[in-house]
Amino acid sequence: MSFGAGVPTVRVADLKDGDFLLDVREDDEWKAGHAAGALHIPISEFVARYGELTEAAPQDGRVHVICRSGGRSAQVTMYLAQQGVDAVNVDGGMQVWEASGRPVVTDDGTPGHVL
Repeated sequence: MSFGAGVPTVRVADLKDGDFLLDVREDDEWKAGHAAGALHIPISEFVARYGELTEAAPQDGRVHVICRSGGRSAQVTMYLAQQGVDAVNVDGGMQVWEASGRPVVTDDGTPGHVL
């Protein structure tokens, strides 16, 4: 499912190890399971915590934004694009991430799951 006409997207299959991933799901979703190495800033706190992204994101690099299915991450992707950030929405989100066999972990590194 694709969200928002004109939102730049990337497929989970096209992500490479080391790509910068921003997870905008809420805390309970993150705690249940997330991609290792992702930066977590819930959409509900995103504008207030925007500086954390600018500090963590690679300079002149792309930000891959992910949520559960792609709706919230599409909103954040559009916001970032308006700020001049090279951002793309991960199509299908963590549901497709998990379904494609990519690892989902908890904060302590044990296997997790997508809520």
